[in-house]
Amino acid sequence: MAAVDRAAPLLGVPGLTLMENAGRAVARAIRRRMAPCRTLVLCGPGNNGGDGYVIARHLAQEGWPVTVAALAEPKAGTDAAAMAAAWHGPRADFTEQAAARADLVIDAVFGSGLSREVESAVFKILLSAKRVVAVDVPSGLDGATGQPRGDVVPAEFTVTFFRLKPGHLLLPGRDLCGEIVLADIGMPAGVLLTDQVKTFANSPDLWTLPQLSLSGQKYTRGMLTVLAGSEMAGAARMASLAARRVGAGLLTVVVQGNGDVLRATEPGLIISEMPVDELLQDQRCKTWLCGPGLGIDRARAVLPQLIAAGRQIVADADALGACAGAPDKLRGVSVITPHGGEFAKLFGPVGADKLAAARAAAKRIDAVVVLKGADTVIASPDGRAAINHNAPPSLATAGSGDVLAGIIAGLLTQGMAPWEAAAAGVWLHGEAANLADADSGGAGLIAEDLADGLRRALAAMQRG
Repeated sequence: MAAVDRAAPLLGVPGLTLMENAGRAVARAIRRRMAPCRTLVLCGPGNNGGDGYVIARHLAQEGWPVTVAALAEPKAGTDAAAMAAAWHGPRADFTEQAAARADLVIDAVFGSGLSREVESAVFKILLSAKRVVAVDVPSGLDGATGQPRGDVVPAEFTVTFFRLKPGHLLLPGRDLCGEIVLADIGMPAGVLLTDQVKTFANSPDLWTLPQLSLSGQKYTRGMLTVLAGSEMAGAARMASLAARRVGAGLLTVVVQGNGDVLRATEPGLIISEMPVDELLQDQRCKTWLCGPGLGIDRARAVLPQLIAAGRQIVADADALGACAGAPDKLRGVSVITPHGGEFAKLFGPVGADKLAAARAAAKRIDAVVVLKGADTVIASPDGRAAINHNAPPSLATAGSGDVLAGIIAGLLTQGMAPWEAAAAGVWLHGEAANLADADSGGAGLIAEDLADGLRRALAAMQRG
């Protein structure tokens, strides 16, 4: 975004025009959500503060009682200095008392490009406010990582411009921003070179689901093999149901030992007790799901066989545990789906920059990494990453990860590329949970409910 701001004037839109448009957009968003009230605009010395002076002017023009308090004056000759000079209304000291007297405080102190810790005085002043609206991001929030730099006061809502920043979607940033309003401020279209963009908000705009063909049949829709353990067979069952629901043409569950534990379940499951090396002789068995309920020892034995055979592999759960401390053993798989704990055992702690950690892991093992959570990151070895933001809290339940692995494997089976299949799978997983929650009022979701939600999510996408 810093590069975008620098490029805009070269394409005919001056920085002053963009700042005026940004401030007007924030003022408009505030007026739509609130009645006029005593308002204090806290302005920093940079462009975020410049936006604040514009906001104050537009609200005052609409009859709002507005006062400005500046942390520091803008540098002479800057756009922010020009906007500060255009403010002729009242000023107050940058103090806790001034913030406490106001009914609304507008946080225009620091924006998303913050690169240092915020001093505690700013936090204490914002903490004194009754209501806070943030410009770009709440002061102290790192727009690149979603992590606080010091203490951060949550905003009731946040208005940002042109494109969301990673910090708007990554936790805890998403919670600290409150409602997020994305405003068009007239940035020229050519300012964003799409071939340089590597970070995306996950949505159906990023991928296209497999389409059914009148001439298709189960083999052309792809064959998926799911490895199951007899002691925790439910994990493979849920993964298999999700893969079938999302369109896998023919699914075989391979269990070592007592296959009857699965034969008595869904009639659509094909159960095999054949050795893996014999199944690998069938070249149509291109895609495998390895891990859910399989057992660490079994996964440790079979995963190298699949990799050596050059198969397309989704590695989850016990397959990840089998490689703990030795992530290079995963080189050759297509997608891995660790939660934070599994990721830490493979690659070390996620740390403050979830995007960077996922990207580094993807590059190291040359596979797509789905780093799960309420802000799941889907990272590709080529540097692309998508941040998912549609997952409800109800997905934090046993078995939901097995369902996700099955969805991704089912999409891979039908020919989707690994990053697109993973991104689509994560989004569909969240949407299925949202639809299931809608039926129950957001209560009582279990992993088994996701299959019907998935069917409805797919149907809704087909309707457009």
